[in-house]
Amino acid sequence: MLFVCVHNAGRSQMAAGYLAELGAGRVEVRSAGSAPAESLNPVAVEAMAEEGIDITAASPTVLTSDAVRASDVVITMGCGDACPIFPGKRYEDWELEDPAGQSIDTVRRIRDEIRGRIETLVEELVGDGGGGRT
Repeated sequence: MLFVCVHNAGRSQMAAGYLAELGAGRVEVRSAGSAPAESLNPVAVEAMAEEGIDITAASPTVLTSDAVRASDVVITMGCGDACPIFPGKRYEDWELEDPAGQSIDTVRRIRDEIRGRIETLVEELVGDGGGGRT
């Protein structure tokens, strides 16, 4: 699973953090950005910490064709045009507000929307609900 957003500092990192947690090691998780930032969005880090998920070890990474090629599912968040397309991959584009420069309340709303989408994705991929902490 590859999550892609522009800066790989907020949305894609939150999605990767949730999938790593809710997927409980059953799904290999990657994230990348079409124009990666130098560091994670501190408000996104704070919002995820409120959920008990530590994403501080992650760092923004540049999107490569190899990362897309190595993934079965690619989810873009605002940068779909920058993502290379390979046959046989599942692509989705999640329209989510960019948390860059947003208040903690706005980032919490974005985080919660991402969590709901990840819970649905875990159900589709591994079939056991994934809604509770594992």
